[in-house]
Amino acid sequence: MTRIAIVEGDGIGHEVIPVAQRVLEYLHPEYQYFPVEVGYGKWEQTGCPCADQDISRLKTADAILFGAVTTPPMKDYQSVVLRIRKSLDLYANLRPVRGDGFDIMIVRENTEGLYSGIEEQSEDRATTLRVVSRAGTERIVRTAIQLTQERKSLLTIGHKANVIKSDVFFRDICIARARAAGIMYNEKFIDALSLDILQHPKNYGVVVTTNMFGDILSDVAAYLVGGLGLVPSANIGDKHALFEPVHGSAPDIAGKNVANPIAALRSAAMMLEYLDDRAGAQRVDSAITTLVSRGTCTRDLGGSLGTKEFGDAIVKQLSEFR
Repeated sequence: MTRIAIVEGDGIGHEVIPVAQRVLEYLHPEYQYFPVEVGYGKWEQTGCPCADQDISRLKTADAILFGAVTTPPMKDYQSVVLRIRKSLDLYANLRPVRGDGFDIMIVRENTEGLYSGIEEQSEDRATTLRVVSRAGTERIVRTAIQLTQERKSLLTIGHKANVIKSDVFFRDICIARARAAGIMYNEKFIDALSLDILQHPKNYGVVVTTNMFGDILSDVAAYLVGGLGLVPSANIGDKHALFEPVHGSAPDIAGKNVANPIAALRSAAMMLEYLDDRAGAQRVDSAITTLVSRGTCTRDLGGSLGTKEFGDAIVKQLSEFR
């Protein structure tokens, strides 16, 4: 039996994830769904945002649907997302950005870089160690090359090798592997890339880059499709996979039934594709496109529906596709 862990998290995660879960349950009532509670809300209640037992339960799942968690700027607060990524070794963060005439896949290294977690702080100085390893780089570029071959596209290597030595290391490994694979590639400085991807999105297919740069670039690219409320992501490892909307917990709108659940729904679609249900993933994407084209959408896209009501509309549209 396929087991799906459902992690709502904090803020609007409690609203958008139930919509996505409802769609999954409609398409696959035979799956076993079980909740796992992590996040700032759990920390407020128990003093621990993510316990060892929670990690163990997540490891039993075939896939994880993850909402959004609040990470307060507190010295002793451990990021839940970083802990899960490291514990499950989810080294590849895939962030698709699809629109009229372009289909970009940003492949972000997900376990090291500036998110290495190796930090020190004193009264006068704070230091975060940026880790770029050969093993980490080779496995992320291997993922990017595979996607480039499947999509028959161009691989772009995003870096800042003109300033940062660890990016020279990253770039050189990526180039060597791309040449060995015989694929077309180019390279761009990440700041220039962030502008050019907005001006000429049709010129890009697969983009591979380091952890922090990938985080920023994918948020920038979300502008092309209407914002963070529409962009999904997958966190993939050799044994585990987690799917989450790119947006945060948005506490300012939490509980108001106004959050756009499309990013969560598209993350669920990516999960279905990972679980070899490409037809189901396509049905979800088609239902979203159909509704939005009619103006049947949430207020941020010019519609009038709330979060829950958009979920109702999605299930209704899915039923009409039968």
